[in-house]
Amino acid sequence: MAVTKEQKEEIIKKYGRKEGDTGSPEVQIALLTADINNLTDHMSKHKKDYHSYVGEMKKIGQRRNLLRYLRNKDLARYRDLIKSLGLRR
Repeated sequence: MAVTKEQKEEIIKKYGRKEGDTGSPEVQIALLTADINNLTDHMSKHKKDYHSYVGEMKKIGQRRNLLRYLRNKDLARYRDLIKSLGLRR
């Protein structure tokens, strides 16, 4: 259900702005998107799992705030990120 260490390293390498970059908004949003996608698959099978639902909603809210921050800070980076992640914004 959770993102494996290898998947996380791959996401960090793809979206990081430099080597070992884990704190940039792009990396954080990409990691949250991977977690949200895994939780969405889990919720389609286990509809009554309320605790996972609450965790998914918290991650969605956190991603929304980071996307808003990135949009206000640098619009070009924001547009590139949502295009590469396939988000509908």
